[in-house]
Amino acid sequence: MGSNNIKLISGQTVGRLACVSLFAFGLQACSSTNTLTSGYGSLISTDQLRSRATNSVAAASQLSRRMHESRAQGGAFDYDTIYAAQVDEGISIPAFNYKKMNSKYLRRAVRYFGPEPSGTIIVDARRRYLFLIQPGKMAIRYGIAVGKEGYGWTGNSVLQWKQKWPTWTPPAEMIERKPELQKYADGLKGSNENPLGARAMYLFKDGRDTLYRIHGTTKPFSIGKAASSGCFRMINQDVIDLYNRVGTKVSVQVRPEIKVSLIDQMSDR
Repeated sequence: MGSNNIKLISGQTVGRLACVSLFAFGLQACSSTNTLTSGYGSLISTDQLRSRATNSVAAASQLSRRMHESRAQGGAFDYDTIYAAQVDEGISIPAFNYKKMNSKYLRRAVRYFGPEPSGTIIVDARRRYLFLIQPGKMAIRYGIAVGKEGYGWTGNSVLQWKQKWPTWTPPAEMIERKPELQKYADGLKGSNENPLGARAMYLFKDGRDTLYRIHGTTKPFSIGKAASSGCFRMINQDVIDLYNRVGTKVSVQVRPEIKVSLIDQMSDR
């Protein structure tokens, strides 16, 4: 047998071997000037084996890169479609120019490792995210705007009821702060001018209205900011999507911040 061939002999290894384990593929490739164990008694040239090892390493590297890229992109939706103009309940909703938005605030599917059951809504007030928990350690994540400092609120509540194109009635405290809103004291009907946007979901605690809402907005570029008076704003196309996915009596947990260990941080990169 020439020194350029490797004989595979069951049960033993002859010669000095330098081995590289490829755990991702369940293979072990070795280079040697002598022989290598196996169980088939075939001859493989050193160059052939080295070529196979090189190709396997390259394939493993490519697979790892694809997995990293896929994870980094997160479960992105078809934004051209979901943020397109639409007619809803007879009202025309303009397209949202999502390309001008920080992409981390656009709707996407992410890994979520918390214990909450599917259907739970969790708000991360600091990062400006709303998560709708899904089966299989997944969540749909939406960008939101939260209350300005001094008007923020955290705690547990229940989504008691929800409404399409709701009438907006500013509370007395808001009218007191902004007297120009007095003209809406009897309510502003649903429209593209209504600050509640296309949908509103009303949060109750111990059977009482908290006066906090998850709702749409006339100012979609406020998403990602502390810009509203206590409520949780969403892009109109996103709040419609959330509305269609949940019922009532849903648990809503508003937290100052979700632990980093519970969410897939790669989806922000």
